[in-house]
Amino acid sequence: MRETRADTAQAIMLAVLLHGLLVAAIFLSMLWNWNSAQVSAAGSPLSSELTDVSDLSAAMQRTLRNRPEPVDPLPLPEPEDASPLPQPIPEPKPQDATAPQQQSPQDFIPVPDTTTQEQVVDTPTPNRAEEQKVQEAKARQEQVDLTEQKRQEEAQQQKRLAAEQLERDKQLEKIRAERAKLQREQSLSEQKLQQIADARAAKASQNAAATAPATTGNQGVDTGLAAKYAAALQAAIVEKWTRPDSVPLGAGCRLNIRQSPGGAVLAVEVVEPCAYDEQGRRSIEAAVLKAQPLPYAGFESVFQRNLNLNFKAQDR
Repeated sequence: MRETRADTAQAIMLAVLLHGLLVAAIFLSMLWNWNSAQVSAAGSPLSSELTDVSDLSAAMQRTLRNRPEPVDPLPLPEPEDASPLPQPIPEPKPQDATAPQQQSPQDFIPVPDTTTQEQVVDTPTPNRAEEQKVQEAKARQEQVDLTEQKRQEEAQQQKRLAAEQLERDKQLEKIRAERAKLQREQSLSEQKLQQIADARAAKASQNAAATAPATTGNQGVDTGLAAKYAAALQAAIVEKWTRPDSVPLGAGCRLNIRQSPGGAVLAVEVVEPCAYDEQGRRSIEAAVLKAQPLPYAGFESVFQRNLNLNFKAQDR
């Protein structure tokens, strides 16, 4: 165990108390001897006579000759000084004892310098020329590093621009695909409208042929069927025509249409007489092209490759 200050103080107090008790005991023994009374001897006083050794018997003389040598008296023990008692030896600290907690931080132990004086002496001191060379080499290296950094930045910028261009191309391709899809849908819608218009024209021609009397003449041509054919052509063209404001209702214009069997228009031209202005003439020609294929089914007998049609301005 580790001796503490309290244990030391307790040992000192016990030693002082023990010495005090010894001193008190010695003092009391001295007082006891001083106060003791003298002992008186009872009886008559003693008397003595001097006798010569030769007067003694032979046995007494032998006894006197053989008597032992006197022994020196033992010295009286000296009184003990009031010296402190020996302190108890502290018990050795066991190896497995718990170490006390450190109250203050441990001092910093610097790392020893491993450089010896011989190494310091052997190292040459750089001069100004060598220092300048070192500085120039350092500057060149910094320039190389700066150039490399600039090159890397340019490469990263080019890569970023390429990625942005690729993204724009993807967006444009997407827009083109959407436009193509819209165009296909619009074309399908126009074809459906054309089919509806053709069906209406064919139905109108059939109704007209059913109501008109069947007459033959004009070298075997059915005039009633020809009139129905002209009415069907008029209806098909009006279906695709947007009348300009400059063309009044009922105004007439002669059209020369060249077509193939089946109603495909090869060419269309406005001929005189025509009451339309230039805008009206271009619009009616465009309407004829949009209306193809022109009515053909049921009108094979009156079909003409080169057809002159008297068109009249009407609204749908």
